[in-house]
Amino acid sequence: MSSPGRSSGIVRFGVFEVDLRAGELYKAGHKIKLQIQPFHALALLLERPGEVVTREEFEKRLWPGDTFVDFDHSLNTAIKKLRQALGDNKENPRFVETLPKRGYRFIGKLECMAPPPAKIFVPSSGIGQLARLCANGKLSFVLLSIDEEAAAEREKLEAASDDVGLSLLIASQKLLMVPSGTQVRVLEVRQPQSCCQVRILEGEHYGKAAVVPLKQLAELS
Repeated sequence: MSSPGRSSGIVRFGVFEVDLRAGELYKAGHKIKLQIQPFHALALLLERPGEVVTREEFEKRLWPGDTFVDFDHSLNTAIKKLRQALGDNKENPRFVETLPKRGYRFIGKLECMAPPPAKIFVPSSGIGQLARLCANGKLSFVLLSIDEEAAAEREKLEAASDDVGLSLLIASQKLLMVPSGTQVRVLEVRQPQSCCQVRILEGEHYGKAAVVPLKQLAELS
Protein backbone atom coordinates (compact mmCIF):
# COMPACT_ATOMS: atom_id res chain seq x y z
CA MET A 1 0.00 0.00 0.00
CA SER A 2 1.31 3.44 -0.83
CA SER A 3 2.10 5.81 1.99
CA PRO A 4 -0.54 8.31 3.00
CA GLY A 5 -0.77 11.71 1.36
CA ARG A 6 1.56 14.38 2.63
CA SER A 7 -0.47 16.94 4.56
CA SER A 8 -0.43 18.90 7.79
CA GLY A 9 -2.00 15.88 9.49
CA ILE A 10 0.99 13.61 8.78
CA VAL A 11 3.73 13.06 11.36
CA ARG A 12 6.81 10.92 10.67
CA PHE A 13 9.35 9.27 12.98
CA GLY A 14 11.81 6.62 11.86
CA VAL A 15 10.08 4.35 9.32
CA PHE A 16 6.66 5.24 10.74
CA GLU A 17 4.08 7.72 9.55
CA VAL A 18 0.98 8.71 11.50
CA ASP A 19 -2.06 10.10 9.71
CA LEU A 20 -3.71 12.01 12.54
CA ARG A 21 -6.73 12.97 10.47
CA ALA A 22 -7.51 9.41 9.38
CA GLY A 23 -6.43 7.76 12.63
CA GLU A 24 -3.97 5.47 10.82
CA LEU A 25 -0.43 4.25 11.44
CA TYR A 26 1.92 3.24 8.61
CA LYS A 27 5.29 1.48 8.64
CA ALA A 28 7.36 1.99 5.49
CA GLY A 29 4.15 2.76 3.61
CA HIS A 30 2.21 -0.25 4.89
CA LYS A 31 -0.76 0.28 7.16
CA ILE A 32 -0.48 -1.26 10.62
CA LYS A 33 -3.60 -2.28 12.52
CA LEU A 34 -3.90 -0.30 15.73
CA GLN A 35 -6.97 -0.07 17.94
CA ILE A 36 -8.51 3.30 18.75
CA GLN A 37 -7.28 3.74 22.33
CA PRO A 38 -3.62 2.89 21.55
CA PHE A 39 -3.83 5.28 18.60
CA HIS A 40 -5.27 8.05 20.78
CA ALA A 41 -2.45 7.41 23.27
CA LEU A 42 0.06 7.80 20.45
CA ALA A 43 -1.59 11.00 19.21
CA LEU A 44 -1.46 12.46 22.72
CA LEU A 45 2.24 11.62 23.05
CA LEU A 46 2.95 13.15 19.64
CA GLU A 47 1.32 16.42 20.69
CA ARG A 48 4.14 16.96 23.21
CA PRO A 49 7.26 15.11 22.05
CA GLY A 50 9.96 14.98 24.70
CA GLU A 51 7.52 15.95 27.47
CA VAL A 52 5.97 13.78 30.14
CA VAL A 53 2.28 13.01 29.63
CA THR A 54 0.96 12.03 33.05
CA ARG A 55 -1.34 9.13 33.73
CA GLU A 56 -3.95 11.63 34.87
CA GLU A 57 -3.79 13.39 31.50
CA PHE A 58 -4.27 10.09 29.69
CA GLU A 59 -7.30 9.36 31.86
CA LYS A 60 -8.92 12.73 31.14
CA ARG A 61 -8.34 12.54 27.39
CA LEU A 62 -8.85 8.84 26.66
CA TRP A 63 -11.55 8.00 29.21
CA PRO A 64 -13.29 11.29 30.05
CA GLY A 65 -16.47 12.00 31.94
CA ASP A 66 -18.64 9.09 32.96
CA THR A 67 -16.58 6.36 31.32
CA PHE A 68 -16.15 3.55 33.84
CA VAL A 69 -13.11 1.36 33.23
CA ASP A 70 -10.24 -0.15 35.16
CA PHE A 71 -8.07 2.81 34.19
CA ASP A 72 -4.65 1.43 35.18
CA HIS A 73 -5.23 -1.84 33.34
CA SER A 74 -6.72 -0.09 30.30
CA LEU A 75 -3.86 2.40 29.97
CA ASN A 76 -1.22 -0.29 30.48
CA THR A 77 -2.91 -2.39 27.79
CA ALA A 78 -3.12 0.56 25.37
CA ILE A 79 0.58 1.37 25.79
CA LYS A 80 1.51 -2.32 25.44
CA LYS A 81 -0.41 -2.58 22.15
CA LEU A 82 1.15 0.68 20.94
CA ARG A 83 4.63 -0.64 21.68
CA GLN A 84 3.83 -3.87 19.87
CA ALA A 85 2.74 -1.92 16.79
CA LEU A 86 5.93 0.16 16.89
CA GLY A 87 8.20 -2.80 17.65
CA ASP A 88 9.32 -0.92 20.74
CA ASN A 89 10.88 -2.32 23.91
CA LYS A 90 9.86 -1.17 27.37
CA GLU A 91 13.30 -1.87 28.81
CA ASN A 92 15.20 -0.17 25.97
CA PRO A 93 12.68 2.13 24.28
CA ARG A 94 13.21 3.99 21.03
CA PHE A 95 9.86 5.78 21.01
CA VAL A 96 7.77 5.42 24.19
CA GLU A 97 9.53 5.83 27.51
CA THR A 98 7.89 4.83 30.79
CA LEU A 99 8.27 7.07 33.81
CA PRO A 100 7.16 4.82 36.70
CA LYS A 101 4.06 6.08 38.56
CA ARG A 102 4.15 9.31 36.50
CA GLY A 103 3.33 8.61 32.88
CA TYR A 104 4.97 8.27 29.47
CA ARG A 105 7.11 10.33 27.12
CA PHE A 106 7.68 10.16 23.36
CA ILE A 107 11.45 10.13 22.82
CA GLY A 108 11.67 9.47 19.07
CA LYS A 109 12.89 12.09 16.61
CA LEU A 110 9.74 13.66 15.24
CA GLU A 111 9.28 15.20 11.82
CA CYS A 112 6.08 17.08 11.02
CA MET A 113 5.33 17.13 7.33
CA ALA A 114 5.14 20.74 6.17
CA PRO A 115 1.70 21.74 4.94
CA PRO A 116 1.32 23.49 1.60
CA PRO A 117 1.37 27.28 1.83
CA ALA A 118 -2.03 28.41 3.04
CA LYS A 119 -4.03 30.93 1.06
CA ILE A 120 -5.52 33.43 3.48
CA PHE A 121 -9.25 32.99 3.89
CA VAL A 122 -11.14 36.12 2.93
CA PRO A 123 -14.87 35.95 3.67
CA SER A 124 -16.96 37.30 0.82
CA SER A 125 -20.62 36.51 1.21
CA GLY A 126 -19.55 34.45 4.21
CA ILE A 127 -22.38 32.01 4.76
CA GLY A 128 -21.90 28.72 2.94
CA GLN A 129 -18.24 29.23 2.05
CA LEU A 130 -15.89 26.27 2.43
CA ALA A 131 -12.52 26.62 4.13
CA ARG A 132 -9.95 24.50 5.92
CA LEU A 133 -8.54 24.81 9.41
CA CYS A 134 -4.98 26.04 9.69
CA ALA A 135 -3.00 25.38 12.89
CA ASN A 136 -0.45 27.77 14.32
CA GLY A 137 3.20 26.89 13.84
CA LYS A 138 3.97 23.17 13.79
CA LEU A 139 0.86 22.10 15.67
CA SER A 140 -1.21 19.34 14.07
CA PHE A 141 -4.49 20.36 15.72
CA VAL A 142 -6.69 23.42 16.09
CA LEU A 143 -8.64 23.91 19.31
CA LEU A 144 -12.18 25.07 18.56
CA SER A 145 -14.67 26.43 21.08
CA ILE A 146 -18.19 25.03 20.68
CA ASP A 147 -19.80 28.41 21.39
CA GLU A 148 -19.01 31.94 22.58
CA GLU A 149 -19.41 31.01 26.24
CA ALA A 150 -16.77 28.31 25.88
CA ALA A 151 -14.55 30.74 23.91
CA ALA A 152 -14.76 33.29 26.73
CA GLU A 153 -13.97 30.62 29.34
CA ARG A 154 -11.02 29.42 27.28
CA GLU A 155 -9.68 32.98 26.98
CA LYS A 156 -9.75 33.40 30.77
CA LEU A 157 -8.01 30.06 31.35
CA GLU A 158 -5.30 30.82 28.79
CA ALA A 159 -4.72 34.25 30.36
CA ALA A 160 -4.27 32.52 33.73
CA SER A 161 -2.08 29.76 32.19
CA ASP A 162 -4.52 27.25 33.69
CA ASP A 163 -3.64 24.07 31.78
CA VAL A 164 -5.77 21.92 34.08
CA GLY A 165 -8.82 24.05 33.35
CA LEU A 166 -8.17 23.82 29.61
CA SER A 167 -7.84 20.03 29.88
CA LEU A 168 -11.22 19.91 31.62
CA LEU A 169 -12.77 21.96 28.82
CA ILE A 170 -11.40 19.48 26.29
CA ALA A 171 -12.62 16.52 28.35
CA SER A 172 -16.10 18.03 28.54
CA GLN A 173 -16.12 18.59 24.76
CA LYS A 174 -16.44 22.36 25.14
CA LEU A 175 -13.13 22.59 23.32
CA LEU A 176 -12.74 20.35 20.28
CA MET A 177 -9.32 19.17 19.14
CA VAL A 178 -9.65 19.12 15.34
CA PRO A 179 -6.81 18.18 12.94
CA SER A 180 -5.33 20.99 10.90
CA GLY A 181 -6.54 20.83 7.31
CA THR A 182 -10.05 19.70 8.24
CA GLN A 183 -12.71 21.11 5.92
CA VAL A 184 -15.40 23.33 7.41
CA ARG A 185 -18.39 25.31 6.14
CA VAL A 186 -18.91 28.89 7.30
CA LEU A 187 -22.26 29.43 9.02
CA GLU A 188 -21.74 33.00 10.16
CA VAL A 189 -19.02 35.65 9.93
CA ARG A 190 -18.57 37.84 12.99
CA GLN A 191 -16.39 40.66 11.78
CA PRO A 192 -16.09 42.67 15.02
CA GLN A 193 -14.67 39.59 16.74
CA SER A 194 -12.71 38.50 13.65
CA CYS A 195 -14.12 35.00 13.91
CA CYS A 196 -16.56 32.64 12.21
CA GLN A 197 -19.06 30.07 13.30
CA VAL A 198 -18.41 26.95 11.24
CA ARG A 199 -19.68 23.42 10.82
CA ILE A 200 -17.06 20.66 10.79
CA LEU A 201 -17.34 18.49 7.69
CA GLU A 202 -14.79 15.75 8.37
CA GLY A 203 -13.50 13.41 11.05
CA GLU A 204 -14.48 12.62 14.61
CA HIS A 205 -16.40 15.86 15.14
CA TYR A 206 -18.29 15.73 11.84
CA GLY A 207 -21.46 17.84 11.89
CA LYS A 208 -20.61 19.83 15.02
CA ALA A 209 -20.64 23.63 15.05
CA ALA A 210 -17.77 25.62 16.52
CA VAL A 211 -16.24 29.08 16.70
CA VAL A 212 -12.89 29.69 14.97
CA PRO A 213 -10.78 32.86 14.52
CA LEU A 214 -10.45 34.00 10.90
CA LYS A 215 -6.65 33.73 11.22
CA GLN A 216 -7.02 29.96 11.64
CA LEU A 217 -8.98 29.53 8.41
CA ALA A 218 -7.43 29.12 4.95
CA GLU A 219 -8.89 28.77 1.48
CA LEU A 220 -9.29 25.28 0.11
CA SER A 221 -6.42 24.42 -2.22
